[in-house]
Amino acid sequence: MTAMPQFLETPQGRRLAYHRLDGYGPCVVFLGGLKSDMQGTKAVFLEDWARRQGRAFLRFDYSGHGESSGDFSDGCIGDWAQDSLAAVTALTDGPIVPVGSSMGGWQALLLAREMPERVAGLVTIAAAPDFTEDGYWASFTDAQKQQLDAEGQVELPSDYMEPYVITRRMIEDGRNQLVLRSALNLPFPTRFLQGTADTAVSVATAVRLLEHAQGSDMELKLVKDADHRFSDDKCLKLMVEALTEVLPEVLTGAV
Repeated sequence: MTAMPQFLETPQGRRLAYHRLDGYGPCVVFLGGLKSDMQGTKAVFLEDWARRQGRAFLRFDYSGHGESSGDFSDGCIGDWAQDSLAAVTALTDGPIVPVGSSMGGWQALLLAREMPERVAGLVTIAAAPDFTEDGYWASFTDAQKQQLDAEGQVELPSDYMEPYVITRRMIEDGRNQLVLRSALNLPFPTRFLQGTADTAVSVATAVRLLEHAQGSDMELKLVKDADHRFSDDKCLKLMVEALTEVLPEVLTGAV
C-alpha cells in the first residue's frame, strides 16, 4: 500500500505534497519533469534505493502537479523554482544532491545557482534548461506567437502525454530563469545523462549544457536508443551509478 503524502505550505501560499525518508546525508532530492509527478518510475525507484541505503531522500510535487495545490496552466518555471527552494529549505538539512529529470534538470540547475553552498553533487536526466525560450518560443510560428499574445496560450502536441498548454506567462517568466546565457558554475561532481532516441530533448542540448557549464568534475553520458523517459532497467541502473559517483562517500549495497 502506498504511503499517503505529507504536505508543506510554502511562503507563497502553495500546498506541496511530498514524501521524505530520514537517513544519513547528503539528502537526495528528486526533481520531476513538466507535468510529471512524484509517483513516476525514476522517483519511486530512487526512493526504494535510498531506503535500502538508509539514506535521506525527498520527492515532491510542484504546484499544479500531482497531489499539490493549484492548476498546471497557472504555473511557470519561476513558481516551480520557488517550490523547489521551499521544499529543500523546509524539509532538508545540510548538503543535498539534486537529481533532476527533464524540466527538473533545469530546476536542479536553478537550485544549484540559488544555494550552491548546499549542493554536494548533481545529476540530471535529459535536462531541459531554457526550453521555454529555445524550444517553445524558438519553434513557434508567427501565427502561434500572435495567438499567444492575443489569447494568452497555445497548445502543443506531446509524444508522451496530452497536449501541453503553453501560456504567455510561462514564456515571459522563463526568460527570467535562463541558465545558458550567463555563467553557470557547478563546483561539485556533476553527471548529465541523455538518451540518443529522446524526441523531447536533443543530444545537442545536452552537449550545449556540458560545454556551457563550468566545473572540474563534470561528465555527459549518452545512452544509445534511450528515450526521454529514461526508465527501463538499464537506464535506472545508470541513474543510480551516476548518483553514486557524485555522492561524497563511497556507498555499498544493492542497486
